[in-house]
Amino acid sequence: MKNLMVMAASVFAVACAEAQTLVQRDPVIAGMVAQVSGDSMKAYIEKMISFGTRHTMSTVTDPARGIGAARNWVADKFNEWARQSNGRMTAYVDTTTLQPDGRRISEPTSLGNAMAILKGTDPNDKRVFIISGHLDSRVSDVMNKTADAPGANDDASGVAAVMECARIMSRQSFPATIIFVALSGEEQGLLGAQFMAKKAKQEGWQIEAVLNNDIMGSNNSHDTKIIDNTRVRVFSEGLPAFETEKAAAQIRNLGLENDGRARQLARYVKEVGERYVDQLEVKLIYRNDRFLRGGDHTAFIQQGFAAVRITEMNENFLHQHQDLRTEKGVEYGDKIEFMDFEYLRKNTALNLACLANLAKAPAMPQDVKVETRGLTNMTQLQWKAPATGKVKGYFVLMRETSSAMWEKKFFVEGTQANLPYSKDNYFFAVQAVSAEGNESLAVVPVPGR
Repeated sequence: MKNLMVMAASVFAVACAEAQTLVQRDPVIAGMVAQVSGDSMKAYIEKMISFGTRHTMSTVTDPARGIGAARNWVADKFNEWARQSNGRMTAYVDTTTLQPDGRRISEPTSLGNAMAILKGTDPNDKRVFIISGHLDSRVSDVMNKTADAPGANDDASGVAAVMECARIMSRQSFPATIIFVALSGEEQGLLGAQFMAKKAKQEGWQIEAVLNNDIMGSNNSHDTKIIDNTRVRVFSEGLPAFETEKAAAQIRNLGLENDGRARQLARYVKEVGERYVDQLEVKLIYRNDRFLRGGDHTAFIQQGFAAVRITEMNENFLHQHQDLRTEKGVEYGDKIEFMDFEYLRKNTALNLACLANLAKAPAMPQDVKVETRGLTNMTQLQWKAPATGKVKGYFVLMRETSSAMWEKKFFVEGTQANLPYSKDNYFFAVQAVSAEGNESLAVVPVPGR
């Protein structure tokens, strides 16, 4: 009996060892992640603070103060880094004029988004991936355009992440296009993001993912007293904000309330981010944003693009949307001394790893279908190769219907899979995989022959 127990234990150990999959990091991406510098981002934020206020309606003619000087400086930095891109990256300030709206714009206002476009190397690959933060800042009165508003964490932290990714990634080449953008007008109603998202929709940009970074560089809350720089939140919508009525019947029929494009992107950020960034746990928050708050990703979601918001785990509301002051020994205001640059480094590395993995991966598989005609306890999937990209194979993903994350991966080289798991009991999806192991976003199958 003792020998039988030992034999059984040995077989179990071997089976477990064979079932283990070692996490493999693409050495090119790992090398870029290692270059992310908290010191560099601190310098960017110090410069942004030096403009006094970055309120959307502040001056655009003063060379040293206001939103105009700030956005020009960001574009200048983008252009500086573009010189190391062998002509692949270009930068500019994309402007429009806002008219008074009776809400948060009280006068004609020049709105400008500082953008850098790192063009993909494959002329047939039309995919676009975006990383964003918002450049504008505010104090307690959202209409106060003259008071000093450092906006160190909200949201110079997000812009610093965008800039650091641009600095590092401009030296590399990717098949797909990456856009780095410092948006304006967020505090006045997501105005810069709406301007960009509507233009993208009208011009037919093939945006596959938007990583919006807003308030991501501090690690403590003022009321719960939690201090933690090892977790970051990713917010994602459930039911799509875009054309929900058209999609509702299929969503309900297939039980895909938790499998929209933004939700798939959030899962991707967690898996890839935790693969490359040590001592960082990505917490998926299953709502589009926090209560009573909003972010620039929403403007893209409303145009039908997949977008998520990346935000620190424990916000300190004494240091957001506050006049600079001290009351009863409590200091208010969004100042740089309240930030944690090691935490910002990790959160920026998370963005970079996800952007690079997406842009290096093949496009998503096409026409992913699950066979539903027969009564069977098997699952038969089939799909077509991606429109662009060199494919080593595909991952078929599987999870329990009650599970938040994909639980199993099956690698196949062809464009079909027949699995001994019931389609009625699990959710499935398919990813295209490059030779270096870079995965596309996951595509959930629809019924088909």
